[in-house]
Amino acid sequence: MISYSLGAAAPVKKRKVNEKTMRLDKYLKVSRIIKRRTVANEAAGAGRISVNGKVAKPSTEVKEGDTLDILLGGRHLLVRVESLKESVHKEDAAGMYSVLSGDADR
Repeated sequence: MISYSLGAAAPVKKRKVNEKTMRLDKYLKVSRIIKRRTVANEAAGAGRISVNGKVAKPSTEVKEGDTLDILLGGRHLLVRVESLKESVHKEDAAGMYSVLSGDADR
């Protein structure tokens, strides 16, 4: 009989039971900070977006209260995540974040 070693299990990120999270690329698209999810995915993949001071991947989970530092198209934008919603009307999208510094006319 052949036995295989599975090795050590990867650590599991624990989060609070009622804590809502969303993928970074999806949040940027839903909040309309970046128009298309593919563009958000490419920007995060290129290291142009940081979450709470750490360079983020597109799959990074964001939660309310996180700060996003975005460098895109020669512009710098620092925002705080105010709410997470799966979908939102265009008029209400700006309520999902507050601009801390940078160009607000995105």
